[in-house]
Amino acid sequence: MKRFSLLTSILLGFVTASLQAGEAVAYKQVAPPPPPELYGLGFYGAIDMGANVFQNRGGDRTFTNEFGDTLTVSPKNDVGFFGGVKLGYVFLTGVVRPTVEGDFFYNGFRGGADTTLTIDGVQVRSSSATTWINTGAFMGNFILRFAFGRFQPYAGAGVGIYFAESAGVDITTPRGTFNGGGGESHADLAWQVVAGSDYYWNPKFSTFIEYHFLNYTSTQIETNRSRDLGQHLVGAGLRFHF
Repeated sequence: MKRFSLLTSILLGFVTASLQAGEAVAYKQVAPPPPPELYGLGFYGAIDMGANVFQNRGGDRTFTNEFGDTLTVSPKNDVGFFGGVKLGYVFLTGVVRPTVEGDFFYNGFRGGADTTLTIDGVQVRSSSATTWINTGAFMGNFILRFAFGRFQPYAGAGVGIYFAESAGVDITTPRGTFNGGGGESHADLAWQVVAGSDYYWNPKFSTFIEYHFLNYTSTQIETNRSRDLGQHLVGAGLRFHF
């Protein structure tokens, strides 16, 4: 009888231990992995600035009169400055993210030309005309962004309008410098191609570099030559998502 009681106690002990072990396994909870961080979503604002490194104002032109004298005009294409703000929205959360953007910036550069007058093969006069051209561009861009975590390259194009105003012309000659005074303004169609890349330091803040090919048209002026002004802008900026 004592042996039966001992065996019963041992069996009950094994059953109890098994039940306790089973309960521990059944109620053990494993924390799910955290969701991956998504960078650069939704609405954003940005500021940027840089250099207008080149504007194609055309090559040299030479004019000849009936006596064979020539006047050579060499347009200036000096480096300028641009800076402005952007407002936009990034759609979707995958690798490819369509984006719409308003791009508003100041764009200033030096204009004018050098002229040389040659008579009977001898250079008799040279002068240099210089002016500063202030412009404002108001562009709407469509962009495709490619999200590879923190690194996000992008490319796109935009269209809009610009307003340009030139200051008075300074004319430098061997006899001194003359100020032409006055100035003119003009508004017309503009378009651009943009490409760049962001690096996100956290999900809502990035620094970026960007290139623009910006083209100012002159559809209101009828000439037998193209008067479009193609410009190359290179800059950098800060982007903030809301």
